Amino acid sequence: MVQVYVSEVPITDEGEAVQLIVDAYYAHRAEWIAFTPEQLGDEFFELRTGRAGAIAQKFVSYRMGLAVVGDIAERVAASKPLADWVRESNRGRSLLFARDLDELRELLQDRQ
Repeated sequence: MVQVYVSEVPITDEGEAVQLIVDAYYAHRAEWIAFTPEQLGDEFFELRTGRAGAIAQKFVSYRMGLAVVGDIAERVAASKPLADWVRESNRGRSLLFARDLDELRELLQDRQ
C-alpha cells in the first residue's frame, strides 16, 4: 500500500516544499504528500504565476507524489488551462487531484 502523508501545514514556495518532502519521507516513509487546496493557496491555482509549476517540479525532482485533495470544481470550471492541467496530471504518476482521500486512494491503487 502506498504511504500518503496528509500535511497539516500550508506550503507557499519551493523551499517549504523541499523541507516538507524531506520530513515526510524520513519521518513517515511517505511516497505521497496530500494537501488541501487551501493549504496551497489561490496563487497555486493561477497557473500564470508559476507557483504550481515550481512546487510540482520539486516533488518530481525528489520523487515524491503531490496530491491535491479537496473540491476545486469552481476553479477548474473558471480556467481552461487549469482544467487541462488537472486532467493531464491525473493521467500521470507524480501529481494527482482528488475530491477526497478515498478517491485519492483509488487513484493510487490504479497506479500500482
